[in-house]
Amino acid sequence: MHIQILTVGKLKERYLVDGIAEYVKRLGPYAKMQMIEVPDEKAPENMSPAEEQQVRDREGARLLAALRPDVYVVALAIDGEMWTSEQLASSLDKLATYGRSQVAFVIGGSLGLSSELLRRADMRLSFGRMTLPHQLMRLVLVEQIYRAMRINRGEPYHK
Repeated sequence: MHIQILTVGKLKERYLVDGIAEYVKRLGPYAKMQMIEVPDEKAPENMSPAEEQQVRDREGARLLAALRPDVYVVALAIDGEMWTSEQLASSLDKLATYGRSQVAFVIGGSLGLSSELLRRADMRLSFGRMTLPHQLMRLVLVEQIYRAMRINRGEPYHK
């Protein structure tokens, strides 16, 4: 399986970089992982709704440009489906079984994902109704992908 994680902005926090690197290393026997970062837009605190939309659209265009046409796209969105780790594992297993072994998880910037990117997504996945920093979400996502791979192989990590 080939898994991409597409994100907005550069990850700077050392503890997150180290944590993600550890899980990517652990995923080596299970899947090929690729992390793609696209530049973020400046987003001052007091933007109008129209300015916020422009930021999402520009970031979304960059994310869309990084997606191959044949990739299965999972958009991380607060209004997406909430799954257990076992459901994520089952979904990844089914995708691989039915020839959809190219999967891209997309994490938006601080203002979320563009409507165009959400339309392109094959599914929306939520890790809960709470807002998490998009930088932290990268670590949580890669850990859950690793957990899913272990579950699919019947290995004991998911307890």
